[in-house]
Amino acid sequence: MKVVLFNGSSRKNGNTYHALQVVQEELEKQDIQCEYIWLGGTNLQGCTACGVCIEKKDGKCVLPDDGMNEYIEKMIDADGIILGSPTYFADVSANMKALIERAGYVCRVSGDLLKRKVGAAVVAVRRGGGTHVFESMNYFFLIAQMIVVGSSYWNLGYGQAPGDVKEDEEGIQTFKTLGENVAYVLKKLKA
Repeated sequence: MKVVLFNGSSRKNGNTYHALQVVQEELEKQDIQCEYIWLGGTNLQGCTACGVCIEKKDGKCVLPDDGMNEYIEKMIDADGIILGSPTYFADVSANMKALIERAGYVCRVSGDLLKRKVGAAVVAVRRGGGTHVFESMNYFFLIAQMIVVGSSYWNLGYGQAPGDVKEDEEGIQTFKTLGENVAYVLKKLKA
């Protein structure tokens, strides 16, 4: 079983990274293979609504190569997808939004390529707006007909400076429980 984790933060080692690492550690304890991808070093373009993916239905985006087709392939090959984003003006980062738009559209029109995969959202937030970020990523999973896994609370970790989220005890426990729950669901689905 394999899970791909996407970090939409511009900060390579910011709070989103630390939150995702907690989830990844729990998955790996359960012998789930993980691949972590940081989107922050890229400038992903949003969907232009060109419609070529609707015509071709080949699981690919025709926009200039910015890594998106590789990310789409990784999603298709994985059993589970974890999306992580910081809270930027009460929403996901621009790179996370581009991933959601383009991967979501391509996979839907190509035969619902993410259907019945496991999905979970992880959010880093300084103070407010995090539940909207959580919803935005969960809407991606739900419209893709994925199985959304929850935790003991909303999957939010609080902190301002990079690494502060590690001091949010409830957030860390929420991320640990999320990792355990994702592993549990994956194993049940594979049984």
